[in-house]
Amino acid sequence: MTKIENEVQYEWAVQRVEELLPLVDDNTPETDKNYIELVLLSNLVADYSDEHYAIGEPSLVDMLKLRMYEMGLTQVGLSKLLGINPSRISEYLSGKKEPTLSQARIIVERLNIDPATVLGVHYGT
Repeated sequence: MTKIENEVQYEWAVQRVEELLPLVDDNTPETDKNYIELVLLSNLVADYSDEHYAIGEPSLVDMLKLRMYEMGLTQVGLSKLLGINPSRISEYLSGKKEPTLSQARIIVERLNIDPATVLGVHYGT
């Protein structure tokens, strides 16, 4: 098998990986048949998962809402923390506006959000 082609194969492979996990640990030699099977199936499962169940990159709106929840902040509290006008925060949360570069820098520093997310830049796929 070089690729998982469908959901039935995927479910089987996930179940088999779960069966193999207790049989392999850090001391298992790389030549062990269980180790080899686990590595191969894990890679196939990961490839299928990436292709069919990828979540995608979070948006700035998603990350702001997450940080507000994590920090117990309201829009006004977030505004005070960032030193950005509450109406501007509302525009960010509704997706109507994007932060300026200086505001993006503050968001990155104070909320620990990836700069690519704040600036809407994503690399790869």
